[in-house]
Amino acid sequence: MPADPQRRPASDPPRGAGTREVEVRRSARRSRTVSAYREGDRTVVLIPARMSEAEERRWVTMMLDKLAAQESRRTLGDTELAERAERLSAQYFEGHARPTSVRWVTNQNTRWGSCTPAEGSIRLSHRLQGMPEYVVDYVLVHELAHLLVPGHGPRFWRLLEAYPRTERARGYLEGVVAAGRLPHPPTGRGQ
Repeated sequence: MPADPQRRPASDPPRGAGTREVEVRRSARRSRTVSAYREGDRTVVLIPARMSEAEERRWVTMMLDKLAAQESRRTLGDTELAERAERLSAQYFEGHARPTSVRWVTNQNTRWGSCTPAEGSIRLSHRLQGMPEYVVDYVLVHELAHLLVPGHGPRFWRLLEAYPRTERARGYLEGVVAAGRLPHPPTGRGQ
């Protein structure tokens, strides 16, 4: 039986945090708007039927990022952060990276995260709260990798290759740092 052309998996779904299944639903009644929502373990993206595959890919990526940012803004507590680290370890490191504690801290203003392999502790900067889910997950995966390989040598970076959005997340964080260095515009007129 042929698949319904109006309901199908995304043509080349981006892989975000949690790597959920993405289903694209096309509608002839939908003329311009695009929307997305979570439905269990899948993400459903609703698009106009006339949209090209290139537009579909662009919109799917955009909507996944938007949903991830919304979900990330719902601040995770330390317990949820530890559970997330456990899931990421299972997904990318076969569960071999086992932190004893994972928590948010407010005293890291020059780094995004830190790990003490001897203690098994991971700390993430509170500045990550509100960033897209894939960025927080990248920092968690980075710190989890340090539980397996303490330094930043070639073996460490090979481990990070398992996380598909490493380059994108690093670019996002570099952009945040660069934006922080921009001069701030004057606050009032005539200054």
